[in-house]
Amino acid sequence: MISSKPTAIITSARYQEHRTGNHPESPRRAAALHELAAKLLAGSDRFTGIDPVAVELAWLEAVHSPRYLAALERFCISGGGSIDLNTTVSPASYQTALLAAGGLLQGVDAVMAGKAANAFALVRPPGHHAGTGGSEGFCLFNNVAIAAKYLLDRYGLQRVLIVDWDVHHGNGTQDMFYDDPRVLFFSSHQYPLYPGSGQPGETGEGKGRGYNWNLPLPAGCGDEVLERAYAALLEPAVEKFRPQFILVSAGYDGHWRDPLAGLTLSAAGYARLTGRVMELAAAHCQGKIALTLEGGYDLTALTGAVEATLRALSGEPPEAASQPDRAGPGPGGYSPELGPLRDIFQEVRQLHKL
Repeated sequence: MISSKPTAIITSARYQEHRTGNHPESPRRAAALHELAAKLLAGSDRFTGIDPVAVELAWLEAVHSPRYLAALERFCISGGGSIDLNTTVSPASYQTALLAAGGLLQGVDAVMAGKAANAFALVRPPGHHAGTGGSEGFCLFNNVAIAAKYLLDRYGLQRVLIVDWDVHHGNGTQDMFYDDPRVLFFSSHQYPLYPGSGQPGETGEGKGRGYNWNLPLPAGCGDEVLERAYAALLEPAVEKFRPQFILVSAGYDGHWRDPLAGLTLSAAGYARLTGRVMELAAAHCQGKIALTLEGGYDLTALTGAVEATLRALSGEPPEAASQPDRAGPGPGGYSPELGPLRDIFQEVRQLHKL
């Protein structure tokens, strides 16, 4: 169903200023998505654009240590370089990361104010691996965690759901809310794969026990597996939790063309996942949902899947939203009826008493 309110797209050419050299997470990602956003914004009144502004330091410090923030800023100003084996920064990276976190908060504000039906922040650098005290896995600030704390503290919400469909486990996000029952974290991801976390038994601790859901999947899983997972696991989790806002760490490195992993999702699959999360948002939180970009390193796959997601957010049926699929349907994937997958699904259900 098409809403009378537009889908907000947060985009800026400035996201290309985070220079990473010969690296999978390159400015080309931001350039391709900025061009896509310009096309959609010019061609339909179902979208509205938001130019990002830098996040305020207080919201960064809500999830990151001041010591880490100061050290990262100094390192960038001094010329940047490799922080670790996976993460590279340039002189403008700190300011660009401020725009990434700030852009998502502007999307949240637009949805909370009723100016947009939903929002997608096409930001970089990504965020879900970044921890309280450091960067990790291409990520500098944990954008989705900052947004969750913003919703809890700025708007006084009591229950925020984070869905992470990036192919890599969002270890930074998990760690930040591991003992917090106000945030339910649901991650589906390939395993074994970087960063090595995300087992079903990682369910939270203290008051947060039971609010951390992990579904590790073997390479080869595709659209049907994820759709079954959302129906069998995410939906009952949401029914119990009753979120007031849904945030999505939207990574597209689970696409069958992506060079860094081995899942086999398609643009059509991402459109259907988007539709499923929108249905949950409509049922539980008046449709309040905001997405933030995480991974996705094949430009053809990335732009096609992001466009399918945006069109689904704007109200197009998933079948229409994913046409044409630039990358094609791909090789398919394993059936959820296979023994190992049944065992994983059943383990998650038992751990969470479904």
